Amino acid sequence: MSIVTTIAPIILALIMLGIGLGLKIEDFEKVIKSPKDFFIGCFSQLIILPIVAYILILLFKTSPEIAIGVMIIAAAPGGVTSNILTKFANGDVALSISLTAVISLISIISVPLIIFGSANLIGITNISQNISMIGVAIKMFLVVTVPVILGMIIRRFADSFVSSKVEIFNKLNIVFFVIFFIAAFYEEKDNILNFIMQAGLISFVLNISMMIIAFFLAKNFASGIKQQKCIALECGLQNGTLALFVSTQIFGEDILYAIPTGAYALIMYITSFIFVFFLKNKD
Repeated sequence: MSIVTTIAPIILALIMLGIGLGLKIEDFEKVIKSPKDFFIGCFSQLIILPIVAYILILLFKTSPEIAIGVMIIAAAPGGVTSNILTKFANGDVALSISLTAVISLISIISVPLIIFGSANLIGITNISQNISMIGVAIKMFLVVTVPVILGMIIRRFADSFVSSKVEIFNKLNIVFFVIFFIAAFYEEKDNILNFIMQAGLISFVLNISMMIIAFFLAKNFASGIKQQKCIALECGLQNGTLALFVSTQIFGEDILYAIPTGAYALIMYITSFIFVFFLKNKD
């Protein structure tokens, strides 16, 4: 995992910079204009997703290492891929962008809180004594918040140029994500099958369960079908790069804790594309 540990902060910072370049202050007006939809999305991702993950851990009786890995991916915010697939699904793209941006910024607090809290419940005791919740939050601030703000500042002063290149930035983010996971899987290519066997089922159930729960929760409380699609995808597509970054920051190069992240990353694309295919023309 030495290559992954080295490039994770760089790749994550580039991805978050890309998110920032795609944002304007006006994008956050969605939060003000439709606070109900935004609240449902936040509640689903920040509260329900970790709870569902923890319940599945208890039901599957997973090992502590796999369990905390599942909680890491459940704590991660949505990534830019959710914005792109929301567009393909004819969902509420503005809401998706707002959720991705705001929850990514909140993640510097929510991710360490969820992970360290669940580690206590699960009984994980080998977290490095040199790593604290505040320490993880500070590192996340540097590679998550700072690049987003920098991207927004660049967009503010070069809007005409940047706005015409937003689609390119989105595609580059996906490229960075793919490069990152190719590197991760290359280093652990001999163990990939074992990873899927250990964490594939719980990752699959978590992904499917959460998209279904979020979709029907939004069906009852959100504004319409476009918002349902958006919220379901935001809860199904997590920022795997951030999850792996956090895993390496807390547990070093111990690959066991990163297994669910890799398994989930593979699964979420398949399930999300199927989800988009079936719901694309649903109004």
